[in-house]
Amino acid sequence: MADGGAASGSRAARLRPWRGRVRRPRWGPDARGRSAWARGRVLAALGLSTAALLSFHSAVPNAVGRCGSLLETFLPWVGLAVPLLLFLAVLRRSATASVVLLLPAAVWGQQFGGRLFTEDRGAYDFTAVQHNVSDVNPDPAGTARALLRAAPDLVALEELTPSALPAYERELAADYPYRAVEGTVGLWSKHPLTAVRPVDIRPEGIEEGWNRGVRATARTPTGAVAVYVAHLPSVRLGRSGFGSGRRDESAGLLGAAVAGEELDRVVVLGDLNGTVDDRGLDPVTSRMDSTGRALAFSWPARFPLSRIDHVMARSATVVNVRTLPATGSDHLPVAAGIRLAPRTDDSPGAAGAS
Repeated sequence: MADGGAASGSRAARLRPWRGRVRRPRWGPDARGRSAWARGRVLAALGLSTAALLSFHSAVPNAVGRCGSLLETFLPWVGLAVPLLLFLAVLRRSATASVVLLLPAAVWGQQFGGRLFTEDRGAYDFTAVQHNVSDVNPDPAGTARALLRAAPDLVALEELTPSALPAYERELAADYPYRAVEGTVGLWSKHPLTAVRPVDIRPEGIEEGWNRGVRATARTPTGAVAVYVAHLPSVRLGRSGFGSGRRDESAGLLGAAVAGEELDRVVVLGDLNGTVDDRGLDPVTSRMDSTGRALAFSWPARFPLSRIDHVMARSATVVNVRTLPATGSDHLPVAAGIRLAPRTDDSPGAAGAS
């Protein structure tokens, strides 16, 4: 018994030094006598700046390098500054910074939290799939078959090439007997398509033959819908900044076409090379009642950072926006349900005339 007690006491003695080495964060005065409320003012200032960027991103000017559009393209990711600053605030043992960081966290939650958790999954009239299939896609037939698994009513494709187009036509023909192809964009539909015409969204300075817009009237069981498929010019980040000038010009032309549309119900499908937060797309997004604001990042496919592929609608609601599994493209397909609003106009186009 005595030997056991001595052994136990010896083990306890050996453990005590290790216990003493476990340090807990101290929130009292530091070596310079500053309290937890006096430390971390720089971190607190960075937290306020993060909140300001999230809240007032539209105030960031586009005049120099289109910095505003660049910020808005990746706006949700600005929120990553919050956990980083919070970690530094704990290391610094700054009560001030820790409390201030509640502000950008709340702003991010108000702007983007709903896009994560409250996406509308209610009933809808039909499903649309939008996909930039890539002009270097090694398996166009497999890509088409992958899109069929979502059982959409409408399929919009961009970056169609003359060599790949027959494969898409062959795979989609049985389920989608109606199609409208113009240049490198196309629309396949289960429902009849009428009034098909190209949409000129070519920016100034781009050569003839650049055709990236098409419009058709889809005769759905719930009424006629004007469907636009568009692929806006790419943007580049270079020495001169965020090169979105041509994209913005093309967005203006698409917005003007939608504004002049006679049908009340409109659906816009396409790779718009910008997010719904990007002011460069305002000519389009400002004319849409619903832009499907779920995050559903679609590009790049390997590690999606933003959603530049869109399903938008007027006099309708976009619901259940989601990405589909990767194909041979550098974009992920985007699928969404379309819930049509009751028809409000009595024009011949709305009634079903071509």
